[in-house]
Amino acid sequence: MRNAGAVAVLGALSLFAAACGGTADSPPAGTAGGGTFNFAIASDPGVLDPAMGVLSVTNTVLSLAYDTLTRVGPDGKIIPGLAEKWDVKPDSVTFTLRKDVTCSDGSKLTPADVAANINHIADPATKSPVYGVLVPTGMKAEADDTAGTVTLSTPKPFSFILQSTPMVFIVCGKGVEDRSVLARGTSGSGPYTLTEAVPGDRYTFQIREDYAWGPNGATTKEPGLPAKVVLKVVPNEQTAANLLISGDLNGAVIYGADRARLEASPGMGSTTPPMGNGQFFYHQGDDRPAKDPVVRKALTQAVNLKELAGIASSGTGRPPTGLVLEPRPCQGDTVTGHLPAFDEAAAGAALDAAGWKAGADGIRAKDGRKLELRLLYITTRGPGVQAAAEYLAAGWKKAGVDVKLNGVIDTKLSESLNTTQDWDVVWLPIGVTLPTQLVGFLSGPAAPKGANFSHLANARYQKLVAEAQLKPAEEGCKLWLESESALFENADLVPVVENTVLIAAKNAKFNMMAGLFSPTSIRMTEAG
Repeated sequence: MRNAGAVAVLGALSLFAAACGGTADSPPAGTAGGGTFNFAIASDPGVLDPAMGVLSVTNTVLSLAYDTLTRVGPDGKIIPGLAEKWDVKPDSVTFTLRKDVTCSDGSKLTPADVAANINHIADPATKSPVYGVLVPTGMKAEADDTAGTVTLSTPKPFSFILQSTPMVFIVCGKGVEDRSVLARGTSGSGPYTLTEAVPGDRYTFQIREDYAWGPNGATTKEPGLPAKVVLKVVPNEQTAANLLISGDLNGAVIYGADRARLEASPGMGSTTPPMGNGQFFYHQGDDRPAKDPVVRKALTQAVNLKELAGIASSGTGRPPTGLVLEPRPCQGDTVTGHLPAFDEAAAGAALDAAGWKAGADGIRAKDGRKLELRLLYITTRGPGVQAAAEYLAAGWKKAGVDVKLNGVIDTKLSESLNTTQDWDVVWLPIGVTLPTQLVGFLSGPAAPKGANFSHLANARYQKLVAEAQLKPAEEGCKLWLESESALFENADLVPVVENTVLIAAKNAKFNMMAGLFSPTSIRMTEAG
């Protein structure tokens, strides 16, 4: 697995979405033509090169301008995208591309363009954070421009080789030859093109009038599609809610307490899809107290996870049942019965037995070293995450742990996780659509050289994954499910709550799939 210079965080894409989603539909009096669709994003997306796009917010922005080889239908099945058909083998998939697709600069999309995307991500010099996550490790692409096909292959059989393709945005045109144009621009075949980028403020997209290859034959000629889409950076959810109610925004994704007043607001449309787990990871580096599984399990036992779930989600969450977003390719509950039960007395006894004794100040120590934890969390996901961090800190302090809270924004979170490694516990929602996309984060080379930011080394997980990856998707499901449970039993990470979000709309309607736009679904509607 290559180095993942950042980790996907929910709040703007759940990592690479394409699964669960919903339709926000403001009750209209009629359909309005053209106009501008204004949508709030919680933070700046940073560099817009799809090969480097791992933060959720980045992929939300990119979803307006780029297409993928395939798409995921409402029932979770793979449907055509840029590819009209495909032939799947255990270690390869050959796509036949549509012949009518053009890039935003007017050039024709070619199989060579598609192959260049895959091979660029897989090139070690690129240091792409999506290599080994969206693009399987060792994958290569070969184009046949005459036949109109591109073949993606892996060194050995790979589960979900077809299912991994709806997550990879395809760059075409000038962006293939000069990736520098993608820092603050787009070069894709999608229905919108970025025309203005004002970091920290707004990103403006203009419709492509020639777009005719959307899902189920969708085109940009259909009535009601906005001529412009403006993504406004609005870090404060209360501000975003106020702007929705006033009509200055047409859409936003809301995590926290403002959901209730938006749902009660006249003319507001909304949906509340699941959006991945709220969960925390323990850093298992050699110099960290949580390297000891006894300590991890004791810390987990010291916290009432049911109470924590309600706090983290502001009462809007559901019990977690797995790590992969719905509709999951492998159905089953991997969480229930696999986490240490809440037991403060047992937690204290376990820490005592592990040599962590309470001092006069109540803080435990071992061999002259205090039991200290630096708790890292993101600040742009509403008050629930802040409250969850404070609840964890209080519970662990009661158990004799000195906890230091460190709240950061999205981009700083990536730096802390992968580069400085200045954390011991991190509240980190990772949302993926396939179990294969988790492997690089949960095993293999540790950060900063690899994507394994927690330094996990769960032998049972690794064994089960190695077996599952060689089997066709459905045949490997039992192993994939067992591999998740192995992580929880070892307290490597602790799923707390399945989050839901409010996707709100005012004078508009649109579909989102786990944080990604379905751009041709956006419609401006007249106020009722």
